[in-house]
Amino acid sequence: MTDYTPPAVWTWNKESGGRFAAINRPIAGATHDKELPVGKHPLQLYSLGTPNGIKVTVMLEELLAAGHPEAEYDAWLIRIMDGDQFGSGFVAANPNSKIPALVDRSGPEPVRVFESGAILMYLAEKFGAFLPAEYPARAEALSWLFWQMGAAPVLGGGFGHFYAYAPVKIEYAIDRFAMEAKRQLDVLDRRLADSRFLAGDEYTIADIAVWPWYGGLAKGLLYDAGAFLSVTDYANVIRWADEIDARPAVKRGRMVNRVMGDPASQLHERHDASDFDLRTQDKLAAGD
Repeated sequence: MTDYTPPAVWTWNKESGGRFAAINRPIAGATHDKELPVGKHPLQLYSLGTPNGIKVTVMLEELLAAGHPEAEYDAWLIRIMDGDQFGSGFVAANPNSKIPALVDRSGPEPVRVFESGAILMYLAEKFGAFLPAEYPARAEALSWLFWQMGAAPVLGGGFGHFYAYAPVKIEYAIDRFAMEAKRQLDVLDRRLADSRFLAGDEYTIADIAVWPWYGGLAKGLLYDAGAFLSVTDYANVIRWADEIDARPAVKRGRMVNRVMGDPASQLHERHDASDFDLRTQDKLAAGD
């Protein structure tokens, strides 16, 4: 291990290296003028098919499947590797320049909502769905939702970065974050040994938030790290992940704004339910 002594004052004088070096910077704000497109539905989503983006598209598809036609939405692709998140329109929707961002135009004034957990809560409360109204079930769902918001950066920016993306493999960093990722899987496995879903017998926004990260890890969809983390040790997480993965709305939501993998699994933009037609997917994938 190379010895490193931090300077008295850190300065940004070189790129960090790695896959995301071109878009990482220590300042906020827009880098260029670009307005966001607006489609025909009141709900306008600007996102990418990462775990955080998948949370919201799954939620919207679940709302539609549950009989809430007012949840129809336009999903616009934000290519973060191209810096779309630093356009002036996106920064106005989310000053943190991270996907996803939602703009609700159903009222007299547009309402912006950013941070995936906040979007899930906003939609759950707007439509009265996927969040129990009564305590203690409501408290349990919200507790697991906020558990995910606090825990996932360890899995993503911690384990995922150093295991999958860092230009140099650092044993200490990988060991540190692998240990915590496994502890988090154990937390979930113990809870799911006693409960069908995270908040109890009811499928909620807690499951919708946690599944793209930890369900994806259990299903081998995240960082190709299943064997490394011995995910088969967590039988209850796998049972839960399989059940959610089989939901038709989850299958659709996983496709929206997706730009990686099998072209048949990608729907770069979504403006109508008919966009899930296979011929439309092929057209989008071939023409994008």
